[in-house]
Amino acid sequence: MFLIFKRMWQVNWAEQWQYRANLFMYVLYWIVQPVIYIAVWTSIANAQGSVKGLSANDFVTYYMAMLIVDQVTSEIVVYNFAHKIQDGTLSGEIIRPIHPILTNALTNNIAFKALTTLVLLPVWVMLWLLYTPIFASTSWVNILLSIPTLIIGFFINFLLSSAIVCVAFWTQRVWALYRLYGIPVALFSGQFVPLQLMPKVIQDISVYLPFQLFKYFPTQLILGKLSGTQILQGYTMDIIWLFIAFVIFRWTWANGIKQFSAVGA
Repeated sequence: MFLIFKRMWQVNWAEQWQYRANLFMYVLYWIVQPVIYIAVWTSIANAQGSVKGLSANDFVTYYMAMLIVDQVTSEIVVYNFAHKIQDGTLSGEIIRPIHPILTNALTNNIAFKALTTLVLLPVWVMLWLLYTPIFASTSWVNILLSIPTLIIGFFINFLLSSAIVCVAFWTQRVWALYRLYGIPVALFSGQFVPLQLMPKVIQDISVYLPFQLFKYFPTQLILGKLSGTQILQGYTMDIIWLFIAFVIFRWTWANGIKQFSAVGA
């Protein structure tokens, strides 16, 4: 299995370098949003002194940490796999003795992340030089504690998105469903607004949903904003949702593949 993943890594890594324009567009997308959020919220915080206790520096550190977290936990499975179900090219992969999503699609996602991270890091340094944020509460302990949450957060996101992609076995409108899925992700993950600025009902609900595990929980952990109880609760929800996400994905794949048919399959 190691040799399989090694070979897939080599193929997908080489493939990513062939789409440099696509890489540029993705990186631009990831950069523009946090820069806009930083500009807006720091202006408000500077004008008012703070926003519900959050200073301008708090917003800068939050969105700069979020930029890295979002890069690590995001996925692109809908972009590189859904079309295979719809146009029938999946037929060439399902005859192999490996799972097409948990091997090739997964490796493709990781290769994409590795390449975009190489581009994002110097941009992150430029933002740091521009805004000179103070990460006063961040420590190496926080960073080390966040690593498992980032990995688990990615796999939860990947599995849930893969389950949505598997809906393409039944319908052609998987893109619309994926966009719909993006609404609760944006609302409950803290991507646009730190959850502590959201209404309390949103904060309470988000604790039990997987979306804040993608972004908000790892970000706050890196910034040293969580208590020991909150960290333990976050890790517990990580394990619970990883199991739930795997069960959902396994069910949609097992039942969806039965519906698959393609010319020449």
